[in-house]
Formats: sequence, C-alpha cells, structure tokens
Amino acid sequence: MTADSLRPMTEADLEQVLYWRNHPRVRRFMYTTHEIALEEHSKWFSSATCNPAVDLMIYELHGQARGFVNITRTRCPEVADWGFYLAPDAPKGTGRSLGMQALTYAFEELGLHKLCGQALGFNERSIAFHKALGFTEEGCLRDQHFDGHEFHDVVCFGLLEHEWQTKD
Repeated sequence: MTADSLRPMTEADLEQVLYWRNHPRVRRFMYTTHEIALEEHSKWFSSATCNPAVDLMIYELHGQARGFVNITRTRCPEVADWGFYLAPDAPKGTGRSLGMQALTYAFEELGLHKLCGQALGFNERSIAFHKALGFTEEGCLRDQHFDGHEFHDVVCFGLLEHEWQTKD
C-alpha cells in the first residue's frame, strides 16, 4: 500500500468535503463563494454521482482524507476538466502529491488525451501549481468571472497525455 492514494468519494465523505469547500481559504478561490448548505451539497453529490462522465475522488495521505478532486468529461470522453482543493489543515506538500495522483488517475485509469484546468487570475498558488505539474497556460479569459463585486480574469491550462508521460 502506498502512502497516498485516490478513492471514490462516498456519501460518508459529504460533511468533510463540505467543511473543506466552505472554509474561507478554499471558498474565496471558487466560482461560487457563498457558504453551501448540506442540503445543496447533498443534491450536487446525488446529481454528480449519477453522471458517468464525472469522477469525484478523495485524496488520502497515510489513510487520512486530505483533499478532493473532480474530473469531468463533458466535451468528449478523452478530454476533461478538473477541480480540486485540500483540507485546510493539510501538511505542506500535500497539493503536489494530490496533483500527481490525480494526473496518474486521469491519464492511466481514465485514458484521457487532455486534462484542462482553470484558475481565477488572482489565485497565484493555483496558477503556479498547474505550471509545476507541467500544464501549459493556454489563455486568459479577461474579466470572465463576476463575483458579485468585481470581474476577474480566468487563466486556462491544458496538459496532454504525451506531455505528462515525458515529464520527469
């Protein structure tokens, strides 16, 4: 058994993932920044788990849940978008290992050709994270997102399977 792994999210994870998602350090970087209630979260989970194009995963480090990853194939089966966040108390370095596990899952288990990501323009950590994992910055959607107060750029990233295979 490895020290870290991904497993499918279950209903038993709902409250923990909701806590992470609603934490101010996570929520401020999301497209929707309102505090999500358990009922709304449960509806989202029920809908997502019925969709075979959506994978909701829990990242575990030494058997403890430390993060959430979703991979959604809406364009075609070989191209997906991902999203992720860590437990607010995750140890330093957890993000990189979560990212590596998610990329392995995306390309080896799902057989993706391309994985796409987006980050709000002010989320410098996410932008640096994508670049550190080998993603290519493919563009910037200027003033694409309105958070209720101001517009923000959205930075788009892509990683092709062959680029991932040749990294390191």
